[in-house]
Amino acid sequence: MAANSNPTVRRRRLGAELRRLRKASGLKSTEVAERLMVSQPKISHLENGNRAISPRDVRDLCALYEVTDQQVIDTLMQMAKESGQQGWWHAYGDIPQSVYIALETDAASLHTYEPMVIPGLLQTPAYAHAVIEETIPQLTVEQAATRLKVRLRRQHRIYDPAYPLRLWVVLDESVLHRVVGSPDIMREQLEHLNALNTEPHITVQILPYTVGAHPGLSGRFSVLKFTDTPDAVVYLERFTSDLYLEKHSDVRHYSVMYDHLQAQALDPAATLDFIADVTKAYIDAASHP
Repeated sequence: MAANSNPTVRRRRLGAELRRLRKASGLKSTEVAERLMVSQPKISHLENGNRAISPRDVRDLCALYEVTDQQVIDTLMQMAKESGQQGWWHAYGDIPQSVYIALETDAASLHTYEPMVIPGLLQTPAYAHAVIEETIPQLTVEQAATRLKVRLRRQHRIYDPAYPLRLWVVLDESVLHRVVGSPDIMREQLEHLNALNTEPHITVQILPYTVGAHPGLSGRFSVLKFTDTPDAVVYLERFTSDLYLEKHSDVRHYSVMYDHLQAQALDPAATLDFIADVTKAYIDAASHP
């Protein structure tokens, strides 16, 4: 999906541009709120991309910030119109991680570290089903089915022939040994993982136990980058509320962490052999229950 058709990402970028224009005008958010007779939290929500921005809001803000370039105003107005549209995920109702899905859909590249399970983009249907059922208590059958559909729909992003996601994945070795579902499901999942690792736009590396302590011990994280902006977003998944870090210092910190993880992990060729060896163990386990 192109950047200009992703409403959530578009809204965040529009908010960032409006924040830049406000600062260039020398106004504080409290002053803007007072002059437009709205609450200060509304201005903050608009600038942070936490709510849709109407073309009228854009018009009023541009007038207040003394923006005279009509092309700039027209571009911002168009972004506001697009930010009110809905992405494909809205068809599934109120689902968790909708903000992240929007970012993932628009991202040009994704660097992710996972110490516990295979990332959702690389999961087989059987593995995904087992992860959803076994990790989320009190989930109804209908809710589980919806989450599975959304997870599998997200995978379209890595198969898009016109705009494939450039994906780097570092997995802790424990991910391979944690039996999710059954040995047979694990065998299928690891075979699928190795098949994907031969794709030119996907790189998987295993971080073996022998590495010892490493920068990823604090938990999973992802760094998303985009084509039309130098900004990046760090995503930290939590059970009840996720975190999105966009400060340059935060992004740099996690990017350096990821560089170290990649340097310590097995290279892609060695990773293929490593996963193949673990897969053989699951084949043996499945044939000798």
